[in-house]
Amino acid sequence: AWSKQDGVVKAVQRDDLMIFDRVGGGDSFASGLVYGLMTGADLETAVNYGAAHGALAMTTPGDTSMATMAEVKKLAGGGSARVDR
Repeated sequence: AWSKQDGVVKAVQRDDLMIFDRVGGGDSFASGLVYGLMTGADLETAVNYGAAHGALAMTTPGDTSMATMAEVKKLAGGGSARVDR
């Protein structure tokens, strides 16, 4: 993401995720980013929400995400994408 004030903001690299289906990854990124911006998060946090939600969406088939906000925040904060039961 690019910000006039902050310059370039990058999300955390996630090499350990197994991509199942790339369909919906961009839309899921956008929804996570917009959520972060609408809730007052700083740009870096919003970008990480977007990247985390996009990544989680691509670990399941189809163009919908069943990821919870808790899962998105966990991954955005550097946690694992493993499901906690």
